[in-house]
Amino acid sequence: MSKLYLADPSGYDVKMDEIARHFSHKVEVYPPGSCPITMQISMLRTAANQTCGKCVPCRDGLPLVARLMQKVLDGRATEKTLDNIRMMATMIRSSADCAIGWNAADEVLKGLDLFADEYKSHIENKKCLESIGQKVPCISLCPAHVNIPGYIALVGEEDYAGAINLIRKDNPFPTACAMVCEHPCEERCRRKMLESPINIRALKKYAVDMMPADKVATPKPNPSTGKSIGVIGGGPAGLTAAYFLALMGHKIEVYETHDKLGGMLRYGIPNYRFPKDRLDEDIRAILNSGDIHVTYNTTIGKDIPVKDIYEKHDAIFVGIGAQTGKTLRIEGADAGNVVSAVDILDQIGNGNLPDYTGKSVVVIGGGNVAMDCARSAVRCNAEEVSIIYRRRQKDMTALESEIESAVMEGIALVTLQAPVEITKDENGNCKSLITQPQMISAYRGSRPAPKDAAKEKQEFKADVIMIAVGQDIVSAPFEEFGIPAKWNILQAGLDTEVKEIPGVFTGGDCATGPSTVIRAIAAGKVAAHNIDEYLGYHHTLTCEAVVPEPKENMRDLMGRTEIGERPANIRKKDFEHVEELLTHEEAMQEACRCLRCDHFGCGAMVGGRDL
Repeated sequence: MSKLYLADPSGYDVKMDEIARHFSHKVEVYPPGSCPITMQISMLRTAANQTCGKCVPCRDGLPLVARLMQKVLDGRATEKTLDNIRMMATMIRSSADCAIGWNAADEVLKGLDLFADEYKSHIENKKCLESIGQKVPCISLCPAHVNIPGYIALVGEEDYAGAINLIRKDNPFPTACAMVCEHPCEERCRRKMLESPINIRALKKYAVDMMPADKVATPKPNPSTGKSIGVIGGGPAGLTAAYFLALMGHKIEVYETHDKLGGMLRYGIPNYRFPKDRLDEDIRAILNSGDIHVTYNTTIGKDIPVKDIYEKHDAIFVGIGAQTGKTLRIEGADAGNVVSAVDILDQIGNGNLPDYTGKSVVVIGGGNVAMDCARSAVRCNAEEVSIIYRRRQKDMTALESEIESAVMEGIALVTLQAPVEITKDENGNCKSLITQPQMISAYRGSRPAPKDAAKEKQEFKADVIMIAVGQDIVSAPFEEFGIPAKWNILQAGLDTEVKEIPGVFTGGDCATGPSTVIRAIAAGKVAAHNIDEYLGYHHTLTCEAVVPEPKENMRDLMGRTEIGERPANIRKKDFEHVEELLTHEEAMQEACRCLRCDHFGCGAMVGGRDL
């Protein structure tokens, strides 16, 4: 009689799991700018190695397609080779027994279409396109292309003013991004090959905590050009454009609706995430950078016609952001105490805190704005706060850290519930939210869509309902002026220029739809450069910071340093900043983990791949 055995904790499968984990990390950090054909071949060979060998299409077909694609990569292919790749992949996709062959072939077919120009270049020119060439991941993935390895090295040298100056070369909001940036720069950090990405945001925060931004002098502006630029909107996009244009020597007039600058940084992000005195550090530095004048409490298109601004200046930049909240088209949405998330955050940003003592607050949505509303309601003494979301928690667009913080502060996440009705009491105020349970279903685009589940509707008591399902743009005055818009989003090229009207540029949330702070900053930077070119100049700006020479890579496995937070049971009682300071030891250790990809590895590669 044969025996049964427990799984061997030292067996091959366990060892293979470790190899697979490291392999997945290598895929995650594939450098931006890599040849897509190289990446496709790597994926195809991985799939071929996973085949069980029972079905011919998978066993024999995938290696054959890989060999044909290698011919393309090596510059030995013809158009006939491409036809054969497409034919073989189509056959494999339709006849493979399992998902391995189907998926691998499907990815090949998608790649032939997505990267048609790259395939053509390899066949006709025997080399990659000129745009191909590995880039430093963190710099490439930062929308503003800040020299991240450089300022990390300066932090490691304890030159905090130098780090701030180097950040400002591309981003005049070092403090704002140290507090609230969603850090896309970390996504493909090559440190992942060893353990975890560098905590880039934490090191930026350490720099501005050690040396406030307004204590570091901005570069000296160029001589005056006599040119005048109107900047409509004093948020991150508008102030970034104003900063760089002022340094170039132009005269800037910023038109701001509120009595203070900052846009959604001030009126959309609660103080516990980004203290406004820290925002003021960035703004003071920006206003001191050159000839910048601000007209407050003025809404362009309402108080002053857009045409008047256009005629007054040599060029204008429209960075009005996404200032209003979207609503839900459900019965009872007009009930009292049903409020827009944007409006309530604006109210809180102005220092007018609502009193929710003893009340049940329901927030509808799953993004960072929804988390901000829910966490603010807790701080306004709500008895009970719930977030209602129609998809799964893993589908929420909010940062995982924000979701985790909300849960730690006692907020209930209620997922797979779609709002269908708001009931009213005898005074016309909201009484409850009725939802239809959902089930996750087939994919639409990049994520699976929900659909109604065969379950009874549910009711959630609600004294206050906050709707956080998106933001909208007040585009009408600008459309009337002649700037084209689609779904209220102002239309411009990737260069931020409005082709229909000379001298008009637009960027940030009003030109992309609601997005992140760093993307708005990037738009302001691009607009400033292109406005300068439009006016007939080609200014260069100085940066006094000198990046230290790289040291030898520290390759010992080292855990990632995280920013600590005040205990949830304490921090939820006030609007004071939740994050704690890094210690000097923590910051220096984290800075040492940087592999200096700007000098080693992918940063040393220049230009395309010749064959």
